[in-house]
Amino acid sequence: MSEIAAKTPWKGNMGDVPMHIDYFEGSMFEMVEQIAKKYPDQVAFDFMGKSTTYRKLVQEIETCAKALKTIGIREGDRVTIAMPNCPQAIYMFYAVNLVGGIANMIHPLSAEKEIEFYLNESESVTAITLDQFYHKFERVRQNTKVVNLIIASVKDALSKPIKAGYMLTQGRKIEKIPEDAPVIRWAEFMKLSNYCFYRYKVQCKSDDPAVILYSGGTTGTTKGIVLTNKNFNALSQQVVAANPMFRPGDKMLAAMPLFHGFGLGVCIHTMLTQGGRCILVPRFTPESYAKQITKYQCNFIAGVPTLYEALLRLKCMDGANLSCLKGVFSGGDSLSIELKKKFDKFLYDHKATIQVREGYGTTETVTACCLTPSHMYKEGSIGLPFSDTYIKIVEPGTDRELPYGEEGEILLAGPTVMKEYMNHPDETAQTLRTHADGLTWVYTGDLGTMDEQGFVYFKGRAKRMIITSGYNVYPGQLENILDAHEYVQMSCVIGVPDPYKMQKVKAFVKLSAGVEPTEETKKTIMDHCQKHVAKYAMPYDIEFKDDMPKTLVGKVAYRKLEEEELKKHQAVQ
Repeated sequence: MSEIAAKTPWKGNMGDVPMHIDYFEGSMFEMVEQIAKKYPDQVAFDFMGKSTTYRKLVQEIETCAKALKTIGIREGDRVTIAMPNCPQAIYMFYAVNLVGGIANMIHPLSAEKEIEFYLNESESVTAITLDQFYHKFERVRQNTKVVNLIIASVKDALSKPIKAGYMLTQGRKIEKIPEDAPVIRWAEFMKLSNYCFYRYKVQCKSDDPAVILYSGGTTGTTKGIVLTNKNFNALSQQVVAANPMFRPGDKMLAAMPLFHGFGLGVCIHTMLTQGGRCILVPRFTPESYAKQITKYQCNFIAGVPTLYEALLRLKCMDGANLSCLKGVFSGGDSLSIELKKKFDKFLYDHKATIQVREGYGTTETVTACCLTPSHMYKEGSIGLPFSDTYIKIVEPGTDRELPYGEEGEILLAGPTVMKEYMNHPDETAQTLRTHADGLTWVYTGDLGTMDEQGFVYFKGRAKRMIITSGYNVYPGQLENILDAHEYVQMSCVIGVPDPYKMQKVKAFVKLSAGVEPTEETKKTIMDHCQKHVAKYAMPYDIEFKDDMPKTLVGKVAYRKLEEEELKKHQAVQ
């Protein structure tokens, strides 16, 4: 191993953070089960005013696992979970693991065609979603291999007084599911456990595939990232090792979504395997986030920069006491130096004794693999690698390591590195490469530098990508969808600055011959997008162009459009 890669600078900088950890060798469920035996009566999670202990958590997971076995889920089967952060999603996630299945995690707000793609790409045989998303699943179901569709409802997980209020407000808005719909309702599903008497537990190995998360990878084409039990379990041990102030019973605000490595790996799995307490937030808004921090006196919070920017402007945070906070983590996008300064001041003004700590990672390593130490900050840095994680900077696409301070491609190696891209062996081989040091390195496609103390600095993305409210949006995918419409001759999608989302999505379209650039035309194209694109990736506007700017080789010069929009943005300010 090279001298640069071998340097793990937590040693000395943070004496009690180990360079090496002995990792748990069982399944994700077994790691939760082990901590539940230690703290059976401690609260595992809170959901809209209702608490669930670790003992109850394991009982519900086992009941759910028996029900999965009854409906025919076997070792290696894929089960799609399209849920917000709610109890049923957590029971299902670990139950799938307990019966030896693989949890295929997707965004519940995905468009119909995206849902169809995720179900087929994973070859899922069963799916679970909320009642409000039933109709989307039903419309694409006949094009998939899904046999059983399980429908849960938020109201089923609420205490009686809150359930009454929910049904009068949110519950009334949900479109009714026909009585004879070919689905299994959550309560009926859990009762099916009565017909499974033994052998529902499958002995999983730590290197067995356990979870599929989705990402654009290095090319921007949506792919399933196959992650193992060890990937998730190692992450949980690394996160706690890098945060020696953590204690069992500490509360983490789990508002980051379950289909995202940050939400699932850090906010849920890390907490539930280490005796922490998750405050589940099903419908994320800055207001709901702020309310839960103060109500539960949370010790740890995690979010994207847009969230922290929004908290600065919330009236409800005036006078809030945040002295309870032990850790505030930012990921999913670069935290600007200016925003960090503003948010650190906000924390200080609200009696917190800590500062926001930036991390970095990729879904190919579950999520974070690098974090700013709690006591040592370097301006512009994304921190130091976790225990047993190595980062090196190479000449892009090669294995030639660059000297300190020189910009190149960020490579990652360690126990959280994915197994593969599902159904994409060529791209797996391109992204995962074993070097002469014997380590398998992830080629991230991100650019950065490293200083002599091992601190890493993120400099930009080599791949074309828009990050809006922490979600990755790949322009190429949107352009393919737009170009497929008969009205569109050519399109170009860019991110434009936005004070809240950091970037929002804008489309430029050159219309086909004879098509008039009217509001009706724009609406027709927008309607087409809605069928194929998730809400967070939808363009906020379509601008018609007589012609697109071109590069010397004839490609659409998207950077020129970005520059034009930036000038407009600056002129308005």
